[in-house]
Amino acid sequence: MIKSAYLHIPFCHHICHYCDFNKVFLKNQPVDEYLQFMDMEMKHTLERFPPDHLETIFVGGGTPTALNEKQLAYLLDSVQRNFPVTQDMEYTFEANPGDLSLEKLHLLKEGGVNRLSFGVQSFNDELLKRIGRTHRKEDVIKSIEHARAAGFDNISVDLIYSLPDQTVEDFQDTLRTAFSLDMEHYSAYSLIIEPKTVFYNLMNKGKLPLPTEEEEVQMYDVLMNEMEKHGYQQYEISNFAKKGYESRHNITYWDNASYYGIGAGAHGYVDGVRLANHGPLKKYMDAISETGLGIKEEHTVTREERIEEEMFLGLRKTQGVSISGFERKFGADALHILQAPIDENIKKGLLEIQGDYIRLTRKGKFLGNEVFQAFIGAI
Repeated sequence: MIKSAYLHIPFCHHICHYCDFNKVFLKNQPVDEYLQFMDMEMKHTLERFPPDHLETIFVGGGTPTALNEKQLAYLLDSVQRNFPVTQDMEYTFEANPGDLSLEKLHLLKEGGVNRLSFGVQSFNDELLKRIGRTHRKEDVIKSIEHARAAGFDNISVDLIYSLPDQTVEDFQDTLRTAFSLDMEHYSAYSLIIEPKTVFYNLMNKGKLPLPTEEEEVQMYDVLMNEMEKHGYQQYEISNFAKKGYESRHNITYWDNASYYGIGAGAHGYVDGVRLANHGPLKKYMDAISETGLGIKEEHTVTREERIEEEMFLGLRKTQGVSISGFERKFGADALHILQAPIDENIKKGLLEIQGDYIRLTRKGKFLGNEVFQAFIGAI
C-alpha cells in the first residue's frame, strides 16, 4: 500500500554551505515549466501506480517557499487535482524563515497544507551567517508568528549541531530559544560534511574548525535531556515531538513502507522497487516528455536488502523493530536469522529486547551507525 508522496522543489535563493540536496539557484530557471512537468509526472505516476489510501504528502527541496505566489498556487492546485488530498492527511511544506509572506501562508492553508517545517538550523546569527543561511533569529520568530496567525497549529523546526566553532553552551542557547517558541515538533541533526559542498572543500583545505567528537556527543546528550525535560518524546534518533505530533511522513520511511517520489532528483519506493529520478532539470523534463515519468533508475530490492533496510531504518525509531512484524513481513524469526549482529550489539550494550521490540539502548543512540552497519551483509 502506497502511504505517502514526496514532491521535490529544487530551487533556492541561496545555496547553504552544507547542503548536498538536488538544488539550483532560482534566478533564470524555468520554474513555471518545471512545475508543469511535475504536474505531468504526478498524473502518469498515479496511472502507473494507483494510490490506495494516501496518508501524507511532503513538499521539500531546495526551498519550496522560494516559489512566488502564482507558482505556489499552481503547485497547490496541481497536487489537489492529482492526489486525493483529505482533511485527515498530514500535508507538510518545508519553509525558509523570511520567505513566507502572509499571502503565501494563506495560499498554503487554503491548498490543504496543515504542517510546516522550518529550516532554522541555529538561533545564533553569527553561526547562521557562517553556514550560509540568509535568515536571522528575528526572521524565524516573525515567520512563526505569521504562521500561527494564519492558523497553522502543527509546526516543526529543524536544528543542526556540531557546526563550525559551535560550543556546547551555544547549542544550549539555541535550544532555549527553540523551546520558548513552543513548537509541536523538533528535528535536530549533527552536521555531516558531504562531498561537493562548500564545507567539504573548506575541510579539505584545513579551514573548517569543527567541534571535537567529545563535544558532539555532549551536544547530543544535552539535546536528549532537554527535550525530555520540556515534554518532547524522542520517537526517532533525531526527532522529538509532543504527543500526537510525530512526523507521519518520516515514519513512512523508517517503517520501510511505499511512497511516491515526484520531481527532479526525487526517490520513490513502490511495490518493492526503488525509483530514482533524473536530477538535472533538463534531463528530468526530457524524460517526462518521452515517457511521462522522470525515472533514471529502477532497482528491485532483494529479500536480503529488504531485511537490511528493515533493521537499519527501523532501529532509528525509539520503539525499534517489531519481532512479530518482522516475521509477518519475511516469514522468519529475526532473533534467529540475525542472531549474530543482535547478540553482538546486546553484549556491547547498544541493543536491547523489550517485549516484542529490538531497539537501541540510550548508549546505542550515540553509536547508531555502528549498530546499523552490523546488519549489512548479515544474511
